[in-house]
Amino acid sequence: MRSTCFIKAALQVRFSDPAANRWVFKATAYKKSDSKGFVGYGDADPSNVSPLVRGAEMRVAETRAVNRALRKAYGIGVCSVEELGWASEPAKLPTSSSNSNGTHGSNGSRPGNGSNGFNGSPSRLRDKLCLLIRQYNLDPTLVKAYAAHFCGTETIKDASRDLVESFIAHLASSAKEDIDGLICKLNSFSRPVGVNQ
Repeated sequence: MRSTCFIKAALQVRFSDPAANRWVFKATAYKKSDSKGFVGYGDADPSNVSPLVRGAEMRVAETRAVNRALRKAYGIGVCSVEELGWASEPAKLPTSSSNSNGTHGSNGSRPGNGSNGFNGSPSRLRDKLCLLIRQYNLDPTLVKAYAAHFCGTETIKDASRDLVESFIAHLASSAKEDIDGLICKLNSFSRPVGVNQ
């Protein structure tokens, strides 16, 4: 007997603003006609969609809501590209300053300065990094190791927000200009087999 999934999507008028082209949808996925629904919300506005789909924010919001509901219903741990936010501007490199603490990083920011790399706007930075990893089919573990090295911290979570943004910009540039060189660099962070650290 074939399994059937039912999906209902509804515009959330209270949270939407047509004048600003901001839309919010609620989607409910039912694995069976008599099953409990799995709910997902999706929002879209010109600031968080790709320039390629500007003007279609309503459809993007609905797609995001449906995708999230389906992920919950079927236990899918990877988000779709449509669910990721889109940076309205490319990540900017911080202005350089004197590096007085001896840490790696061209801007001299101190790791662990109270502005943790994923604090402030954690999902946005994580989404940018996730999108790059998926877009260029990179090894997430090696990317994290490279990020920590680049930021001069033990882990990427210990790095300042500025350093994480700088790393993301660097990774995007490296992937676009020389993907083979980037892969080679990432492979240098893999542990030799049988070596425990």
